[in-house]
Amino acid sequence: MSQPDVAVLREGTEGLSMGPYAKALRERLPDHTVSLARTPREERELTATARVVTGTGIDEDLLAVATRLELFACAFSGTEHLPKAELADRGVIVTNAGGVHAPGIAEQAIGNMLAFARRLHEGWRRTERNEWRHFQSTEFTGSTVTIVGLGSIGQAIAQRLEGFEVETIGVRYTPEKGGPTDEVVGLETGTIHDAFARSEYVVLACPLTDETRRLVDGEAFATLPPEAVLVNVARGGIVDTDALVDALQRNAIRGAALDVTDPEPLPPEHPLWDLGNCFITPHTGGHTPNHWDRLADVVAHNVEALEHGGDLENVVLTPDR
Repeated sequence: MSQPDVAVLREGTEGLSMGPYAKALRERLPDHTVSLARTPREERELTATARVVTGTGIDEDLLAVATRLELFACAFSGTEHLPKAELADRGVIVTNAGGVHAPGIAEQAIGNMLAFARRLHEGWRRTERNEWRHFQSTEFTGSTVTIVGLGSIGQAIAQRLEGFEVETIGVRYTPEKGGPTDEVVGLETGTIHDAFARSEYVVLACPLTDETRRLVDGEAFATLPPEAVLVNVARGGIVDTDALVDALQRNAIRGAALDVTDPEPLPPEHPLWDLGNCFITPHTGGHTPNHWDRLADVVAHNVEALEHGGDLENVVLTPDR
């Protein structure tokens, strides 16, 4: 097996195979060898000699044979599952797929808000019963949407909301940086509760950190208006799940749309499954076929930058060399 410049590991993400990803990398790196591993043996052989490895993860066994590895390009945005200490010890730079999912996730968040505004789920239920009976919906126009997190996903959501004639509030760690929303506030409890109190829709698009873990708890649900809808496209742990179930069961809020849950996967017996005012998708908001093209753009840029001394994109770990 020839010595590759880039080794693509075999495990895909959320039903997407790695073949199209490897093809997209070859198109962007015509002067490099991009090899796709199809078996565990091929993974070991390719990783042993590649300068760049990309995939959903890399374990200690593969790292042990990676004698030339300089860059691991993670195909996920989250990198908490990676052996970062071992990667740092070996002097390996780590990048992620941050921003790659933003367009799809933004579309899903907006689609969920529109579904609640127009009560499309009620229409679907009546379709299943062959029932022609009118029901009252509302309008999205004139609503206030709070977006918690103004990274690539939050910015993409705000951008796509511009034509809907809604008011937007952005929440971020450093509100002084501003953002694409009509108003930008900080994460302090009093400030964020003021934003929640004014919102018909709250979209969670922030990382899961010590500051954001269970940010939306029983107190937050008490603050939200009864007509409010919670949309979580970030991480399940940002929401107190028990408090969410209670709020939905009591109609303390109008509904929730969850692409992520805590726990995840959501167990079949969990009460969230049985609530008609809760939409659940299995963490698929950002996974479209365009995922690989966008990720290949980032990784191809970084391969060239690694060779010619340019700045790398989406760096999450830069070990001391």
